[in-house]
Amino acid sequence: MSHRHMSTEERFAIAQLQALGLGHREIGRRLGRHHSTIGRELRRNRPRCGTVCYDWQHADGLAERRRRKPRHRRRRGHRRLWNSVMAGLSQGWSPEQIAGRLRRDHRSSRAMRIAPETIYQWIYRNARDGGGLWQLLRRAHKRRRKHCRLAACRGRFPGRRSIHERPGRVARRQDYGHWEGDTLVGGRHVGGILTLIERKSRFLVAQRLPSRKAMSCAAALSALLAPLPARLRRTLTVDNGKEFAAFNSVEEQTGVRIYFADPYAAWQRGCNENANGLLRQYVPKGTEIDAVCPQQLANAVEQINNRPRKCLGYKSPAEVFHKQLRGALGT
Repeated sequence: MSHRHMSTEERFAIAQLQALGLGHREIGRRLGRHHSTIGRELRRNRPRCGTVCYDWQHADGLAERRRRKPRHRRRRGHRRLWNSVMAGLSQGWSPEQIAGRLRRDHRSSRAMRIAPETIYQWIYRNARDGGGLWQLLRRAHKRRRKHCRLAACRGRFPGRRSIHERPGRVARRQDYGHWEGDTLVGGRHVGGILTLIERKSRFLVAQRLPSRKAMSCAAALSALLAPLPARLRRTLTVDNGKEFAAFNSVEEQTGVRIYFADPYAAWQRGCNENANGLLRQYVPKGTEIDAVCPQQLANAVEQINNRPRKCLGYKSPAEVFHKQLRGALGT
């Protein structure tokens, strides 16, 4: 049964009905509330000046002050909960992933429940006090920031296939094997990292690019997609960057059908944009790609793929994708 706070209108009605001499049970019956709720409201919010009269305006003010009072510090006294949250942050999990996984792993323990916002409040308060927990956040911000994105102007290629020609099943994530692709630009715009993410499982793969030329990118795309079973390499959606100009050769080598998103429409590849943001935690903007060794990149991708995801019922992308991969290999 869900809890419903007493409203201002209900407090006004309680004051009027009490002035008529009605008892708790009758007031509760008329308001559709349990009589114990009425009694608790009168006890908690009665003026402390000795009068027995219930002042609805004073009661409403007390309730509002209690509601605004932060409670997140209370939970910090629960050492097991605190340690679990810190362990999740140290693995690069987001507060939402930590909260969801705790709810999944401790279904019968309400003491091990926490809201993502509570975790953020812990981190931001720690930052105000000079602590360093904010560095464990994906974006490593000391406080909340407004987000905005500027899309780059991109060219178009002869024979490109628009995203509007893509089957509707892809957008609805009904099947596995549909990917989104993009590149992370290296420092001084030299080299980059090709990232591909499977839309349904959110499984990420990545490979360094010695250069962002079309043939270099095409070779990396083929190397990542060709080893997969045909059922897990059906379509690929990319942006209009020139590095994807050799898309025809990728289609010939892998059998993947490639679609191009609209210019200035990064949201059409939102899954991949989010994955790039996660990877930027390990490869910040301005990083020289030559300084990122293949093992370092592989470790970063592995950590991302093994995080629980809310959209997957707090399973990890690796769990979901590898289950499909085993099934595809068995057919």
